[in-house]
Amino acid sequence: MTHNEDHRHDTGQTTRITLVRHGEVHNPDGIIYGRLPGFGLSERGRQQAQAAAEALRDQRVDALYVSPQPRARETAQFMLEAHPHLDIVVSPLLDEVLSAFEGRSFKEAAACDWNIYAETDGEAETPQQISDRAARFIRAARASHPGQHVVAVTHGDIITFALLWAMGEPPDPALKRSLTRFGITDGYPAPASLTTFVYHSNDPDERPEILYLRPYDLGT
Repeated sequence: MTHNEDHRHDTGQTTRITLVRHGEVHNPDGIIYGRLPGFGLSERGRQQAQAAAEALRDQRVDALYVSPQPRARETAQFMLEAHPHLDIVVSPLLDEVLSAFEGRSFKEAAACDWNIYAETDGEAETPQQISDRAARFIRAARASHPGQHVVAVTHGDIITFALLWAMGEPPDPALKRSLTRFGITDGYPAPASLTTFVYHSNDPDERPEILYLRPYDLGT
């Protein structure tokens, strides 16, 4: 849990935004799938998504947003089973990063320390652009759902850049795998993990508390 009291003026109105990473994807060839079609959840990914839904079952959830990608929609269906009163709202702001590395191997990405933004084809997003749209989602969710709990199913990099922005850090790809100082105990958001931003006021400059949960054991 991370606390920052510098800008907090507690109004008694707590807004929670839980960013859920989709479950593990069936990807036997180990490629960067990005926005490529045909990548749904693996069997383990479905079990992870079910665990995430169970973690939220006893919580009040007021709105459910989801990335357009099928793996995120599939994960969101488990949330909907736990909260059938909700409607799923698709938000492009939650979409996967658009990268020139799509279709290339994990090995290539690891060789450049997962800086998949280093190359561009003219359409690929920069870290700043990713950060900006993640921030737009957080701002919009706070404005539309004050005092409520919003759940959003999205992707690891979107969660990461949203977190860096919310905590006043630059959108530096080198920080992607070193998020433990914010309470992300896995270092990077695990599949079907829940990263919750807790705001205690309407102050736009408030830095939230960060709550992180991976609701399953890595050995399962």
